[in-house]
Amino acid sequence: MNNVVRLTPRALYEEVAERLRQRIFNRELTPGDWIDELRIAQELGISRTPLREALKVLAAEGLVTMKVRRGAFVTEASSKDLADVYHLLTLLETDAVEVVACQASAAQLAELTALHADLEAAVGDAERFFAINEAFHLRLLELADNKWRLQVVQDLRKVMKLHRQHSLLKAGRLEESLTEHRELMAALRARDGARAAQGMRKHFRSGLTAAN
Repeated sequence: MNNVVRLTPRALYEEVAERLRQRIFNRELTPGDWIDELRIAQELGISRTPLREALKVLAAEGLVTMKVRRGAFVTEASSKDLADVYHLLTLLETDAVEVVACQASAAQLAELTALHADLEAAVGDAERFFAINEAFHLRLLELADNKWRLQVVQDLRKVMKLHRQHSLLKAGRLEESLTEHRELMAALRARDGARAAQGMRKHFRSGLTAAN
């Protein structure tokens, strides 16, 4: 008997999860919003089964909160939730930037320098700034070469993104963030791990202050 299992490139519920994830990140669904399963299923032309599987994925990521007999809601992170997320990100990304400062090749530092140049050029375009800022941090983590740290940070950053755009739009925060990135790049170019770690701690401390 030839039991051939045919796999699609991506399961339907994963596609649905990504669509909902982007709606949340784009603020089409905001913290506290009830997710109307019937309406969304009709919009996407799917049954509610893959939608519910998608919601389970988003709930595991912390983006959605399931409430008994009430359904799914976009997560509202409390001040403590945000502080806890920033605390862990500070520990993980501080460790990563110190590794990169000490071990990165010249070509890898050139990659980060190019991303930083793009960030400098994006100051007048908030959406582009957000995207490049995230790309910089994720590339830094990739260069630190610890897949487990990268995976944890990616999950934590999904929760942080519920509030990140709001915090960066606060008066002066975007420019302040850019200044902090300049300090990070200076420490990386100097191969100064301790200074880079200090800069990353300052970066997250300022980010948390702006998010509250």
